[in-house]
Parts: sequence; structure tokens; C-alpha cells
Amino acid sequence: MFCLGVLGIGYAYTQQQSIDWLNVFARNVPLMSMFVAISFLSLTNIPDTEEQLPRGDRAIALTSLGTNVLGAIINLSVVFVFGDRLKRNGTLSDGQLKVLARCFSLAAWWSPFFIATGVAIIYAPGMDWKSTMLPGVIMAILGMIFTFFDVRSADKDTFYGYPIKLESLVIPVCLAISVLLVHQLLPTVSMVVLISVLSLIGAFVFMKQRPRRATLKEFIDNKLLTAGTQFALFLAAGVFSSGISALLALWPNLIDLKEYVFDTSLFAMCSGAMIFVGILGVHPVISIAIISPLLLPLEPNSTSLGFMFLTTWAIATGSSPLSGTGLVMSGRYAASSRQILRNNWHYAIIMWLLACGLNELMFHTLK
Repeated sequence: MFCLGVLGIGYAYTQQQSIDWLNVFARNVPLMSMFVAISFLSLTNIPDTEEQLPRGDRAIALTSLGTNVLGAIINLSVVFVFGDRLKRNGTLSDGQLKVLARCFSLAAWWSPFFIATGVAIIYAPGMDWKSTMLPGVIMAILGMIFTFFDVRSADKDTFYGYPIKLESLVIPVCLAISVLLVHQLLPTVSMVVLISVLSLIGAFVFMKQRPRRATLKEFIDNKLLTAGTQFALFLAAGVFSSGISALLALWPNLIDLKEYVFDTSLFAMCSGAMIFVGILGVHPVISIAIISPLLLPLEPNSTSLGFMFLTTWAIATGSSPLSGTGLVMSGRYAASSRQILRNNWHYAIIMWLLACGLNELMFHTLK
């Protein structure tokens, strides 16, 4: 991605095309800042290797639900909290990888705390987020049901789940309330900034390990090193996106869809292509930024367009070894790219088909 982006920028520059150098170098810096900030929330969790982890159907169901609901609020840190508690010898089982990656990413369909929602609102002007929430919740439930039976059929006897307890809700609930209150007081401050700042404060307040200073130093010196692959992806994605944008500005008529209508078929084709390239490593932000200016002249149903963007984000990030979630699974829990693809290719196809059907029902048949 980085090399292709550099080639695109270089060629556009030689053709006298104006380059937004700030975007080239800093497009995804806010995402990187948020990633680091929420990583600190793992300090609030102390794995207890003596405690018996739950097993069976109930463990699969509760871990799936907990990952989705808590992840909707505290974002990627829920994967760290749950994953660090469940790992054995630094790794997770196939079933645990499926539950954590998929059920966390499913929250992108309905949670306003996900960056996906902000991106969809920006690139689908006029989108009514409240109208996408119901189909988003339906898709999240369908995804968790599919994952439950998928894990149950292959990993039921070896699956160890996360011990969901009342105190597990304290941090996300406090964070959610804090974000909402501060957002009311400072509405011009972005949600990304609020979550980043409040995550650091929350991590310090709820940190269980002592002494605090030594714990923070050890975390910064050692555990934050796993963020390197994520940083590389975000930086390369920013360069790639800038290269694509420069080429499109140079050749504005390169891709012309004006003879089409944004209907169910185009929704299916665009979302399928975006999910496919997302699994190959193209961040959803990039594909959304590319496809949005191509589709907006068609005057699409803005809410259906936003739902397509959320669909791309939820499926691709939960299935790809090169998404932020996938890189966490690889860098922190030693999952191979082949293992992640083998676990999720069928899940991605099924969820894409379900999303296409629900889009037709909610935004066309019942509109």
C-alpha cells in the first residue's frame, strides 16, 4: 500500500497536481492516538490464572455478547482485556479468535462510539444514524448467532470464555457516561479525542496494579511495542489513500458511474468489492473515501449508503488479518494470517449476503 501510494503521489506531482501533504503524513494520526490511548485500559484488568474460566454454550454466548456490548463503548481495548484473560501460552484458540474479532467488529454496525459511525456520517451526507441503528443491531445479533453455532460445532469442548461479572461493567459504563457528559459540555471536540483522553484518565483511575508509576513505565517500555504493526498499517494507509485521491483528482472521469442507480444490486457489488479489498488489507476508510465521491452524484439513499459503509467496516475488520483487529490478533496473540482467513472467509460471505438482504428490506421495500 505504501509503495503504491508513493507511486500515485509521485506521478500526480509530476503532472502538476496539487498534493495535500498534511493528509499524506497525518491522515490517520488521530486513529493511532486513539489506539494507543485505549491500549492503556488493559491496565485495569489483572488476569487471575487460578480462577476457573467458564466453558460450554453459556460461555460462548456470554463472551460473544460481552465482547460486542463492551466493545461498543470501550472499543479495541475490550479485545486486549478479554484476550489477555483468555490466552494460554500467549495464544488463543480458533474459537476465541473468532468470538473476539467478529463480535467486537459487529459493534461497528450500531455503536456511535465506533469511528465507523463518524466516517459513515461524513462520507454519506444526510445519513440518519438512528435509522441505521435498528438494522445494525439486527446484523450484530445475526453475526453473534452465526458465530455461536460456528464455534459450538468446532470448538465447544475446548472453548474457555471470559468470566462476565457485574464489576466488568464498571469501567465501560463510567467511560460511556463520561464521554456523553463531556460531549454535551464540549460538543465541538471530536469523539476520537474524547475517548482517547478519557481512556487514559480511566486507565489511571481504575488501575489495579501497584505501584502505579512502575506499572505505567513497564507498560510503555514493553507492551506498547505491539502497536508497531498497527502504526505501520495506519501510516501506509494514509499514504495509499492520498495517492488514490491525487490520481482521481488528476483524472476525475476515470471512473464514471452516472449511468447507474444506487439500488440493491449496486449496494451488493460495491459492498462486496469493498469487503474483498478490505480483507486483502485496504482499510475501510480508504475504500469508503474512494467510493463515496463516485456514488454521491447518483443521489443515493444516504442512509442506505451509510449502512453500506458500516457493513464494509463491520465485516472486513472482523475477517481480515490486516485490519486493526487482525493485527492485534497477530501481534499480541500469535495468530497467523492464514489462520485468520481460514476462520473467517465463510463468515464474511454469509454476513455480506445477510446485509444485502436487510438493506433491500429496510431501505427499499419498507421505505
